[in-house]
Amino acid sequence: MSNIKITLPDGSVREMAFGATIADLAASIGAGLAKAAIAGRVNGTLVDVSTPLSDGAQVEIVTDKNSEALEIIRHSASHLMAQAVKDLFPAAKVTIGPAIENGFYYDFDMDTPFTPEDLERIETRMAELAKADLKIKRQVLSSADAVAMFSGMGESYKVELINDLGVESVSVYSQGDFADLCRGPHLPSTSRIKAFKLLSIAGAYWRGNENNKMLQRIYGTAFADKKELEAYLHRMEEAKRRDHRKIGRELDLFSFSDEVGAGFAIWHPKGAMLRTILEDFERREHLKRGYDIVLGPQILKTELWQRSGHYENYRENMYFTEVDEQGFGIKPMNCLSHMMIYKSHLRSYRDLPLRFFELGTVHRHERAGVLHGLLRVRCFTQDDAHILCTPEQLDAEIKGVLSFVNDVMGKFGFEYEMELSTRPEKSIGSDQDWESATNALLSALKDSGRPFEVNEGDGAFYGPKIDIKLRDCLDRKWQCATIQCDFTLPERFDLTYIGSDGEKKRPVMVHRVILGSIERFIGVLIEHFAGSFPLWLSPVQAVVLTVTDNQIPYAQDVLSQLRESGVRVQGDFRNEKLSFKIREAQLQKVPYMLVIGDKEMELGMVTPRFRDGNNLHAMKPSEFVTFVGHETKNYK
Repeated sequence: MSNIKITLPDGSVREMAFGATIADLAASIGAGLAKAAIAGRVNGTLVDVSTPLSDGAQVEIVTDKNSEALEIIRHSASHLMAQAVKDLFPAAKVTIGPAIENGFYYDFDMDTPFTPEDLERIETRMAELAKADLKIKRQVLSSADAVAMFSGMGESYKVELINDLGVESVSVYSQGDFADLCRGPHLPSTSRIKAFKLLSIAGAYWRGNENNKMLQRIYGTAFADKKELEAYLHRMEEAKRRDHRKIGRELDLFSFSDEVGAGFAIWHPKGAMLRTILEDFERREHLKRGYDIVLGPQILKTELWQRSGHYENYRENMYFTEVDEQGFGIKPMNCLSHMMIYKSHLRSYRDLPLRFFELGTVHRHERAGVLHGLLRVRCFTQDDAHILCTPEQLDAEIKGVLSFVNDVMGKFGFEYEMELSTRPEKSIGSDQDWESATNALLSALKDSGRPFEVNEGDGAFYGPKIDIKLRDCLDRKWQCATIQCDFTLPERFDLTYIGSDGEKKRPVMVHRVILGSIERFIGVLIEHFAGSFPLWLSPVQAVVLTVTDNQIPYAQDVLSQLRESGVRVQGDFRNEKLSFKIREAQLQKVPYMLVIGDKEMELGMVTPRFRDGNNLHAMKPSEFVTFVGHETKNYK
């Protein structure tokens, strides 16, 4: 057989023997690359290192330095875990085990529940199998042969998957005596799985359908080396310490109650104050940018939701009720009321753009399994706005929202990423309208100069959107701000304006949120700051502490002065040791403790102490008010 020619990423061409594999190519380049190779990319497709090459192929060697490496490592680790489970629990049936964003999982059908001790045993067995350096081999079988093989193994879930695929052949990966249905690619051998950890056990319905059997899911994670794994586990521990549900209880910010119902937060005084601070900030920032504050009802007639397309495309997420034999939908979004406000007057092109802003409380029927503290609730408030403008104004309005997002994220110190989500399969509106809306968002993103990704098929049912994902101090991403461009609902609701030529024209609507759900954003803030909010956000900015009962009259006077000046302050005049009261205030994450002893009382002063233990110089209460004002001036 004649040799074949392979083109490498740098454009160079290498001649190889017919039948050469990715592994052979890596070895021909160098021993170091041969050792590091974990997969290959051939003509843009990821493949195993054992894959034979064809003449003229464009080939890249994938090592653990490539962006794709983690997914391959984690997918191989999920198979290793399944093999360990089958070794230790032969009666367990394997189902599916994909790599996910921060690790992997595998679902098992087993009558006996897994225990934390079982995880330790499984992890130990995984280490043994990894050390055994079992070769990971791929073979293609006819679907009939694969069904026969997995039927003989008693793996009924694999048989179901193959039958549902409806294809002539499937690929199967084996390592030692373990085999699994999989597309791959995988690592060359189990010894390449060097750093992994099993994390938790959870329940999961087969194929995510609650009508199917409940399976046992084991979560784990894997990295290219132990240093990366240790860093991740450290972040996980830090995330547990920062869990907003735990801190929310400790700081008495909010609670949930089974008597009230799952997914409905109850705000306590300090939590409600935190919300109020955020909402007041939002109102000021919107008024600065020419938004009008509006307010719509909680329920609207079902006919409106049918006209908007929500009833057809979003009904499963909505709650419905009946009043005087008339059907109503409890609003999951605020856009319908805002369109009714627009329709209440004849509009001219001179009136546009109109920017309607509402801190609107909405209700969405989230499944019980996805509810998670403040991060996923059934009742929440959005900083929702709808901009109605001419097509010519659209570009400037989208850029104005992008600038707004940038300003606000800067106030909180958040970095963020952007993503353009395009038309989903379930949608309304014409192809032309979707193309116009997508191009408008794309143009504004390109002009922003910031990098962005494209997320195909994940737009709203009525229009494409820009999703802004902020990064917290643990480098986690959170979806908050969204900008949606909509040509469809103005058409459905017959929104018009009189153009400069005297003719009726159709406005464009931009749906957007900046923080998104206030509940979700507060959850993110709690975890980002670990409850130690900056001074401007703190529900309690200072606590006045007395050394003895002798200072209480003066302390009460100081308390009154500070409150009248707008400082959020509390007093602790209990007959307790000063060190105890300071410690309590620190645990409550209060930024400043104002200590009052006999000396401060005699001089008409307070001695501020920061929550980290550092003392400021003694000052008059009025000076502390000025200090607080200076520290918070950029947020007013």
